[in-house]
Amino acid sequence: MSTAQDQAAAQLPVVVIGAGPIGLAAAAHLVERGLEPLVIEAGASVGAAIQEWGHVRLFSPWEFDTDAAARRLLEPTGWTAPPAEILPTGAELVRDYLAPLAATPQLASRIRTGTRVIAVSRRGVDKTRTIGREDHPLFVRTVDGEGVVRDIEARAVIDASGTWGRANPLGDSGLAAVGEAEAAPYLSGALPDVLGRDRARFAGKHALVVGMGHSAANTLLSLVELAETEPGTRITWAVRGASVARLYGGGDADGLPARGALGSRVRAAVQAGVITLVRSFTIARFEVPKGASGPVQVVGSTPEGVQSIAADVVVAATGFRPDLDMLREVRLEIDASTEAPVKLAPMIDPNFHSCGTVPPHGERELAHPEQDFYIAGMKSYGRAPTFLMATGYEQARSIVAAIAGDREAADNVELELPETGVCSTNLPGEDEAGNCGSSCGTTAEPVTVSSCGDAAESAASPCGTAEAPAIEGDGCCGPSVPEPVKIGVGFATGLPNGLAGALERGDA
Repeated sequence: MSTAQDQAAAQLPVVVIGAGPIGLAAAAHLVERGLEPLVIEAGASVGAAIQEWGHVRLFSPWEFDTDAAARRLLEPTGWTAPPAEILPTGAELVRDYLAPLAATPQLASRIRTGTRVIAVSRRGVDKTRTIGREDHPLFVRTVDGEGVVRDIEARAVIDASGTWGRANPLGDSGLAAVGEAEAAPYLSGALPDVLGRDRARFAGKHALVVGMGHSAANTLLSLVELAETEPGTRITWAVRGASVARLYGGGDADGLPARGALGSRVRAAVQAGVITLVRSFTIARFEVPKGASGPVQVVGSTPEGVQSIAADVVVAATGFRPDLDMLREVRLEIDASTEAPVKLAPMIDPNFHSCGTVPPHGERELAHPEQDFYIAGMKSYGRAPTFLMATGYEQARSIVAAIAGDREAADNVELELPETGVCSTNLPGEDEAGNCGSSCGTTAEPVTVSSCGDAAESAASPCGTAEAPAIEGDGCCGPSVPEPVKIGVGFATGLPNGLAGALERGDA
């Protein structure tokens, strides 16, 4: 690229796709380094995906839920960090952190909501063009709520759009079951607000929960609580495996006693007959009644033969996958199994790693053949469920350092995690202190569960000092060294109570 082209490219914004915690953290780091961010958010407001599970409490306390660069933007506005030890709900995360961050003078004019990215490419060349490719600027094609399509040229692109909204199908072999599309009116997302917004949909009805992660477990326990006050509410839990020991855990013998308490409560409800468990159930097809009047028939195979379950609503807690269609014209190196960047994939493969054994990684592991294009946050992990919020923050810091030309800071990545990915959350019937309400049963301790196999679109990065540096225009401002992330019990996963298990690569 010529000097003139270099200068022209330097005037372009760095486009960040997604205004969740990771996307806004990236924008904050860009501003610190004197780079121009432009954040594109499909939802009507920042954190729109998080709002969809706003009733759910995060696994991570406030201590780990905010990014250092973001804090440095917020503090001069009079913002005060919430109490470090409190576990926020998704709605509180947006209200008390993301919304104020988006309203800062540095970011307010640099965020476009209600605008969806439909493609990323290079101006004037398609994917097959190699010679002189980098001489053509990247651009993102967007469409707004009125259907107006625009192309935005970019110095670099960071895709932090997450995986929310791209649910794994309910059928076998990673494919949709026959009739699944037609059954859409009967299907619920992974985290329905059973005790609040969606109560009427479940009260007095027969709910089928499909999945064997913490998302399924918490929905089941919410349904159990609902059934105590809503006569006629019935609960069936279907899993593909022959054993549910992984979710039940070790009970009193569990190395993490509170995790054992979670599984014990689900097991107790099954043993009491409140939840009907159907093992080794592989969904083959949905039979929708004419006029959608009456329950849907969910037909599946079991070792005993074909079985049909009539359900008023089906909770699909079988995980998510990344949207790669919008990146078709970008040169990617994606692992065949995890759908993560090839250099990152062996470091996060859930067959070999839990959340806490994922080694530190940054821009080099996230780079693709397409120069200046990156996937960050939950989407960078593809179908692997080992993502942690703190990991996403360090990704954003390292990527921005590389874009700014600070190779040393980009490469000097530090992340210390416990080998057991532990996180804590409150279950239905418990208050913020972990005290049981009337429906808690016999366990009064705050619940701690393994987050390995748990993930969500939310992401951010705890690091650095609380001081906000002056923003220079030379691109050299901001921290030049990595800000280590030290995580202990109760670390930040950025995963809501329940979305965790939903990301188990369709392990239902």
